[in-house]
Amino acid sequence: MEQFVFGVDLDGVCGDYTTAFRTIVARELGVAEDDLPTERSWDFNEWNLEAAGGFERLHALAVTEHHMFADMPPIEGVADALWRLSDAGIWIRVITHRLYVNWGHATSVADTVMWLDNNRIPYRDICFLGNKPDVGANVYVDDGPHNITALRGAGHEAIIFDQPYNRHLSGLRAADWAEVEEIVMEMAADRTGGMQPQLPGVDAGSARLDRRRDGDD
Repeated sequence: MEQFVFGVDLDGVCGDYTTAFRTIVARELGVAEDDLPTERSWDFNEWNLEAAGGFERLHALAVTEHHMFADMPPIEGVADALWRLSDAGIWIRVITHRLYVNWGHATSVADTVMWLDNNRIPYRDICFLGNKPDVGANVYVDDGPHNITALRGAGHEAIIFDQPYNRHLSGLRAADWAEVEEIVMEMAADRTGGMQPQLPGVDAGSARLDRRRDGDD
């Protein structure tokens, strides 16, 4: 069967970047988290970040001092959905532009891998780069409007993971990971001639790791 590769973004797709960053920004600005709306634009215009040195300073602080990439809450359902896709034979390729902070690359990579492990996110390989159309995948899921536009402009299938800042974009969209899973399974079946939703004798989802650990003890 032909290998089907699924390119998966992290921030805003697998991990709740808005919630994690909001906590840190509220502390730096000395305001309540409720003062920072979650219905925000891509460039955080609603949060008045210039009062604390702008986005780049706050993001760098969040990554290097607060270890945001290690502690970010996962998006609901992401681990189990990706396990089911992986068990069906889909190659999970994580693609993220997290090497954005100068002098913070070691922290970004280490915290990202720790987060993936701690949240039981399955993947076959991981790419740290910004130019996502250069990465070979059959379909991508992303939240960044510029990434979606670039991927589609290069002729790639791209699922928009629904966020407030990308709702001006039209085309294929998923509101949650249940919808992402359904779309990717259908695409993979069309491309490969059929998919097996679950391998025989294998427990579904990330909970298998707890059962395996309990059995080892």
